Amino acid sequence: MTTALHLAPAVAASLARWHAMIASRDFTGLLDITRPDVTFRSPAVFKPYHTAPVLHVILSTVIGVFEDFAYHREFATGDGLSVVLEFSARVGDRELKGIDMIRFDEQGRIAEFEVMIRPLSGLQALAGEMNQRFPAALAAAGLAKPA
Repeated sequence: MTTALHLAPAVAASLARWHAMIASRDFTGLLDITRPDVTFRSPAVFKPYHTAPVLHVILSTVIGVFEDFAYHREFATGDGLSVVLEFSARVGDRELKGIDMIRFDEQGRIAEFEVMIRPLSGLQALAGEMNQRFPAALAAAGLAKPA
């Protein structure tokens, strides 16, 4: 993806690492670019999640749910600390579009990560798959027991 975003240097480096993780579908380095107290807001649940290990489990799980995931456009805030990444994907036979809104701190670590998805049928398909996979993924990471 070619981009002419004006980002803080640390943010640009972390965003490049993010895109490499997406391309490889491997979030091994995520904790290196994430604040320990990161906030994640899901499009499917009301209450935000907190902590880098939980974000790691969420993103590692969702990348296994998405098919044909691709970013299309990037936007940045004037301060160079936040980006919006537009994406598309499929969950089964449901196509969806969405955005990742990521705010970084001055050191280039992810401080907030929020996802919005449309249409409702795509979000419902994603939520259904995540409801099946997420509790076990949390348990496997030693973060919670499956319900």
